[in-house]
Amino acid sequence: MHPEFFNIPFLNISVKSYGTLLVIGFLVAVWLMRRMMNRSGQNPEWVTNAAMYALLCGIVGARVFYVLHHREVFSGRPLDAFAVWQGGLELLGGVLTAIGFLWLYLWRKNLPKRLYLDVLAVGLMVGLGFGRIGCLMNGCCYGKISDAPWSVHFPYASSAFYSQIHPDPARNRYWPQLELPESYFQNGYLKPFEQLTPEQKKAVTSGSFRALPVHPTQIYSSINAFFLAGILYAVWRKFGQARPGIVMSIMLILYGMTRFCIETLRDDNPFEFGWWAIYKGGTVSQNICIYLILSGIILLTCFIIRKRQV
Repeated sequence: MHPEFFNIPFLNISVKSYGTLLVIGFLVAVWLMRRMMNRSGQNPEWVTNAAMYALLCGIVGARVFYVLHHREVFSGRPLDAFAVWQGGLELLGGVLTAIGFLWLYLWRKNLPKRLYLDVLAVGLMVGLGFGRIGCLMNGCCYGKISDAPWSVHFPYASSAFYSQIHPDPARNRYWPQLELPESYFQNGYLKPFEQLTPEQKKAVTSGSFRALPVHPTQIYSSINAFFLAGILYAVWRKFGQARPGIVMSIMLILYGMTRFCIETLRDDNPFEFGWWAIYKGGTVSQNICIYLILSGIILLTCFIIRKRQV
């Protein structure tokens, strides 16, 4: 976990790892999408503009979804909802917002919607692959406790550490998974690492009170995204020109299925019991995934049986 890459000398500005990897992922995705657009005989500048707008709308949508699904965190602190730099984005909310905006943007510019959405679907998976590495470095989107040899330990006072030292009745955990002595707390809050004694520091970094190992779900998600990007690019090369729209449809299906499975290993997302939830008691993301899968199946069926029409 390295939320900061470095500080800019004299300016005291911290360069965040999560944001940096998002930018790297965006640039790589744009480079690939421009090449795909050239191959399709389209002006690559349009896809660059569309991607930039989609990124901005996606960040706003991801933040709004996160705030809505973690309302209790912002209770009494409404201005914190705008502090995006402190972390807290819900990817699927960003995806849905970006797709909705892109459809309006392409319609307004009278551009071939299905062709652009196919290309953007590939770029989305590439960008997501880098973004999830940023999640690992930021310490968010963590997994459940695991004894797998590739499990990871997050540091003292990280989000995963907090979840382990407190009960979580929503997950049927009525006792902490890691019993931390009262001497580590002050006024009900964890003491800053700097205020711990040398013995306490050793205990939480390599001793009996070190954070328990968890699934590196961020890496699972990153590998999955890059793998899906490869599949989607291959489909686009083979069928994309003849059947525009099928790449986006396949992305909705495959990403929905794989994200649904990865959610079973995560330990941070809230559960959903609302009227819109198909899977009562599943996470918010799992229910959104079900809708993505159903939408992808419907769109794929329509695009396969329809004649080429962009």
